[in-house]
Amino acid sequence: MAYRKTPAVQDRLAAAREHLVARATAVVADVGWANASVTAVAAAAGMSVGTVYQHFPSKGALAVEVFRRASGREAEVLGEVLRDGGGDPVRRLTLGVTVFARRAMENRGLAHALLAAPAEPAVGVERLVFRRRYRAVFAEVIREGIAAGLLPAQDPEVTAAALTGAIGEVLVDPLAAPAEGAAADHLVTELVAMSLRCAGAAPAV
Repeated sequence: MAYRKTPAVQDRLAAAREHLVARATAVVADVGWANASVTAVAAAAGMSVGTVYQHFPSKGALAVEVFRRASGREAEVLGEVLRDGGGDPVRRLTLGVTVFARRAMENRGLAHALLAAPAEPAVGVERLVFRRRYRAVFAEVIREGIAAGLLPAQDPEVTAAALTGAIGEVLVDPLAAPAEGAAADHLVTELVAMSLRCAGAAPAV
């Protein structure tokens, strides 16, 4: 008869896996993908290297899980703001870009890892997947803006792709050499203004 894990054992394994992913995320935020070795993650988690491999077959598999979890949270937050942030579509677009940029600057190490830092090839594949998720939520709010007469006629998918790429590009250098205080505020203001120009929103009066 094959051994079946009891619920208590399954719970312990699940908790250990969650702890491992959380510590791996912290290591990536601190030292980047390249230096987040299995040995470093194991030490941070208080586990042996062998235990790490019991949960993930390779460093790449662990990196993908870290990326999916962290990027998934950011995509969810952006989607919630763009859909339910309150106000008309242009207001929600403004708020969405602001929240995304502020969150990135509050956790610069992790944000830089998610957006641009050299990583395992499998993480590069996941970046493309999440870029499509970001494009989808931007395209949705742009369509609403067009329908409401607040944005000019345009291809929402093209504008959403441009926004996704431009926002990431604008943030890359500041995340690597972070802006502080007034410089950070200026960056967010300019990033929002650029996003609204890209979508064709009327200037604020």
